[in-house]
Amino acid sequence: MAASVYSVGQVNSYIKNMFTQDFALRNIYVKGEVSNCKYHSSGHIYFTLKDETGVLSAVMFAGWRKKGLTFRMEEGQRVIAGGSVNIYERDGKYQLYAREIMLDGTGDLFRRFEQLRNQLEEMGMFAPEYKQSIPRYAMRVGVVTAPTGAAVRDIMNISARRNPYVQLYLYPALVQGEAAPSSIAAGIRVLDRMGLDCMIVGRGGGSIEDLWAFNSEEVAYAIFHAQTPVISAVGHETDVTIADYVADLRAPTPSAAAELAVFDIRQFDQELERFRQRLAGSEENRLSLWRGQIQTGRLRLALYDPSYQVNQKRQYLADTQDRISRAMREKVTRVRHGLSIQTARLDGLSPLKRLSGGYVYARDQRGQALVSTVQVKKGEQLTILTRDGRIRAEVLSKRKSREAADGRSQSETG
Repeated sequence: MAASVYSVGQVNSYIKNMFTQDFALRNIYVKGEVSNCKYHSSGHIYFTLKDETGVLSAVMFAGWRKKGLTFRMEEGQRVIAGGSVNIYERDGKYQLYAREIMLDGTGDLFRRFEQLRNQLEEMGMFAPEYKQSIPRYAMRVGVVTAPTGAAVRDIMNISARRNPYVQLYLYPALVQGEAAPSSIAAGIRVLDRMGLDCMIVGRGGGSIEDLWAFNSEEVAYAIFHAQTPVISAVGHETDVTIADYVADLRAPTPSAAAELAVFDIRQFDQELERFRQRLAGSEENRLSLWRGQIQTGRLRLALYDPSYQVNQKRQYLADTQDRISRAMREKVTRVRHGLSIQTARLDGLSPLKRLSGGYVYARDQRGQALVSTVQVKKGEQLTILTRDGRIRAEVLSKRKSREAADGRSQSETG
């Protein structure tokens, strides 16, 4: 076999290189009718372009959708897709990798739109640091739009419903045609010199040709250099213009712009009432706190008052005196009780008490108490004490009692 043999992957890779090296296929615009359009959950869009002569598979990756697609693709639309044609090696099929997609018939306008948008973006006119905040409680609102039409009526109706006290200043501008960009830019500059709180610039929906005045460089510069915050409200929610990128805030519709610019007086009153209640509660809490602090201060001053201190010391002395007196009385009572007991005991042992009961007390001549016959001899003198006096007596004889004699005999016998 003389011919070389290649794998499927090698063939697909070779063809891919051929597509890549072809300059015409690297930047090509293809027009056709959209078919089999599928929005994948990843953000990619898979579709087919077809005409009476054939079909071409195409894909737009999620990373290109933000800059390259300004509308939602649907079946049957005639579009112009720009990008590159290359082969998908795994399936061996070539397809269009779209970087931008525009509706057919407006391709030139879309290219001009892309060029101006990229130019202004490079100049920094879309940068967030240049965006002004829309006042929350705007009272003077300017409107640059056509004096007739649904847009101005919607703005007036919504403004009157939300807050009848807000003043609207209308500049009747041309919003379509060759003179429209100059008219819109002039209206922005006129209202900007009036020192309004904010400004709405826009119109109702229409085709890309109808909205083209808001894609002009003149209007973009007028919005960018305005000192008054600008809300852009052009067309419907899916319509995007250069004015939307430059403006300080984009509203999907003129009605939405009126709701963003004009605050709801009812919500304001409710919020004001909430603030009033919070303020009243805060003041009441603060007054309660101050009352408590004052009361605490009064108590502290009372504690350090000299008269209070003197009274406290006096009370302490009085209480101490009472405790001492009570302790002394209790001690005297205990002592008296003890004395009573001792007195009773002494009284029970007192010779005088015995004498009063008929007993006598005898002492020998040496003064010792006579308790035994052994202590005296015959002829000794004795002193006998009675209840009412004393008697001098002489021992004439002595004799032991029988019990004493029996006890002695037993003692001697034992």
